[in-house]
Amino acid sequence: MTFKKIAQFAGVLGALGAIVLMIEPAWAQDAATTAPAVAAAAPPPPVPNKGDSAFMYIASVLVLLMTVPGLALFYGGLVRTKNMLSMMMQVFATLCLVAILWVLYGYSMAFTNGGALNDFVGGFSKAFLKGVDSNSLAGTFSNGVYIPEYTYIIFQMTFACITPCLILGSIAERTKFSAMVVFMALWVTFIYFPIAHMVWYWGGPDAFADAAKKLAAATGDGKAAAQAAYDSVMNDAGIGFKWGALDFAGGTVVHINSGIAGLVGCLIIGPRIGYGKEAMPPHSLVMTMIGAALLWVGWFGFNVGSNLEVNQFAGVPFINTFIATCAAGLSWCIVEWIVKGKPSALGMASGVVAGLVAITPACGFASVMGSIVLGLVVSPVCFFFCSAVKGALGYDDALDVFGVHCIGGIVGAIGTGLLVNPDWGGAGIADYTSKPGELVSGTYDMVAQVISQAKMVGMTLLWSGIGSAILYKLVDIVIGLRPSEEKEREGLDLVDHGESAYHY
Repeated sequence: MTFKKIAQFAGVLGALGAIVLMIEPAWAQDAATTAPAVAAAAPPPPVPNKGDSAFMYIASVLVLLMTVPGLALFYGGLVRTKNMLSMMMQVFATLCLVAILWVLYGYSMAFTNGGALNDFVGGFSKAFLKGVDSNSLAGTFSNGVYIPEYTYIIFQMTFACITPCLILGSIAERTKFSAMVVFMALWVTFIYFPIAHMVWYWGGPDAFADAAKKLAAATGDGKAAAQAAYDSVMNDAGIGFKWGALDFAGGTVVHINSGIAGLVGCLIIGPRIGYGKEAMPPHSLVMTMIGAALLWVGWFGFNVGSNLEVNQFAGVPFINTFIATCAAGLSWCIVEWIVKGKPSALGMASGVVAGLVAITPACGFASVMGSIVLGLVVSPVCFFFCSAVKGALGYDDALDVFGVHCIGGIVGAIGTGLLVNPDWGGAGIADYTSKPGELVSGTYDMVAQVISQAKMVGMTLLWSGIGSAILYKLVDIVIGLRPSEEKEREGLDLVDHGESAYHY
């Protein structure tokens, strides 16, 4: 073949290539128009917003801050010097233990479908975090909005960790470390995980909205099937959620739950040796005030993080948490000033915590003015229980867990049913079914809502109160709850840990 023929052949190939390049887009367009309609219409998977994810990581760290160092310092300062390290050790150890149990089976028990027992507890479909990876998503409270499931697991883990730690204040200075560890493992398994499921487990806004859309669109023979599917979605929730009980961040799940367990514990274990006869003042109110301040800061992660998104609504739980706490702190000081003649630092710290407890279930539902009222009301009620009721009945709730957390939680839970009222500036009841895809306020009935709140309060008191009593007795029989009188007088720092907090 001559050079001329080679050049002509190359020219023909080049022309054919140019034609192919010109007609290829048309082929591509043809292919697109003839592709199956289902593939073209398939929605892309949801992508978590990076801002929401970052917000939830920060919130989780803040809730961890509440426990260590916040609660550890708050409780540590309130006990006597000889039990300082013991108290802090119990808080740290409980946190570590519960975190492990949470990822082994706690998350699954709280936030999966429990089959026949779904009203009360979840199942084990996600035990050992089976099926969860970096691509797994968890729904928020807005349609179509998701966060990474690991993020949600982490956030809820911090709640599971701090709740049993609160109990330690009621039974402080007289509980063996070994008994405490075993009791906490049993308590979160049989008390906390089920109550978290009862109040907070549901299918999510998209499941509700999709079921409502399909039911509305169904016709003829498909209506019955759509109705059955709708009913199934509506019933895939814990009993408290189905009752309509509102608990934005843990009034029942955290505070009433731990508070009543603390009361039962101090009654079963009995008072500290010398209680009522010997002075048992806090060894460091400075440390307690520092702990209270850290609790307050961390509580914004607790309450605002429960919004699960950093949207325009996140400001509601933030300002309500801030302002209710201020009102409660001042209210406690005023009451103490009137009753005792002087406002105390311990009183201020107690009022701040009482305000934080009360606003926890209501922070996402109340108005700012309603939050102030709630803060002003809760402190006198808690003060009454921490002084008059405790003194009259003689129980040794060492650090007033029942008087502040349980009673404050009850005030907040019932108050939520009132303050959610739209006529009082409240947020109203979310309705994901009347207008699927839109977060709108549904019908509010004050009497019905307060009854729903009271039912969940009663359920928590009974489940935790009776269940905790059984667990305390079981641990007492097997291990023994408290040390000997000699060891208790020596102090748990040396007895349990062979250390002293201070060396003078």
